[in-house]
Amino acid sequence: MNETKTMRQLLTESMSSTPLPGQPEAVPAPARRAAGAALAALCAAVLAYAPAWAQSGASNCGPIPIPGQYGPWDYRTDRDKLPIVLGAHFTPEVEALVRGKTSTIGGDISYTLVTIPNNHRALIAVMRLGEKEKSTQPTGSRFSVQCWFERALTFRPDDAVVRMIYSTYLNKQGRAQEANAQLEVAMVHAKDNGFTHYNIGLHYFDMKNYDKALAQAHKALALGFTQTALRDELQKAGKWSEPPAAAPAPAADASAPAVEAAK
Repeated sequence: MNETKTMRQLLTESMSSTPLPGQPEAVPAPARRAAGAALAALCAAVLAYAPAWAQSGASNCGPIPIPGQYGPWDYRTDRDKLPIVLGAHFTPEVEALVRGKTSTIGGDISYTLVTIPNNHRALIAVMRLGEKEKSTQPTGSRFSVQCWFERALTFRPDDAVVRMIYSTYLNKQGRAQEANAQLEVAMVHAKDNGFTHYNIGLHYFDMKNYDKALAQAHKALALGFTQTALRDELQKAGKWSEPPAAAPAPAADASAPAVEAAK
């Protein structure tokens, strides 16, 4: 995550061309044109490819990888593989839901998410497109919004950012219990990343789960993350308390024999 913006800001602000961590800077126009030309035949073939619905179980979210598809690539780590897709399909205009690049807006986001299943910005964009169209499967989208999240987590279950975005989607759908469950798993994958724990705390606060928000605020502080917005909001809501003082280290037992210095 970019430590200058919280996940809440990224979910509520207008989309811009500012990259998230793992997303390269905007590709210059000549490079975008070259990438588009190089991929033209492949894009046409992939977009025309019939969805493969026969994933294990009753899922209708298709296999990963999809046969004949470029990728899949991890949004967080495969940075050298991303520009050719982002420059040709996930342009600022597509992300802002203004216009498509190679097809419909939904079609370009769809191609992006088939290729980079855990692309954080593209997941936010498809969620917003569904809200804009009041549809569970936006125009041009290969799968439903729900499926895009399921595919992202099947691909990379340890991506805490995907789980936070998915939690937001679930909460908006009135599925608070499932939203909380995603945050619980995100906490495990956050490990010792104070900023991620802080972001999870903001999500809990927005869901009015103040006890969990407070615990996450304390966790972030213990890990050295010092932004105060979450603390300030908890204080305003009358839900803040200072972290418990650390227990003092036990004093050395005076009766224990001193260890003889090594000679």
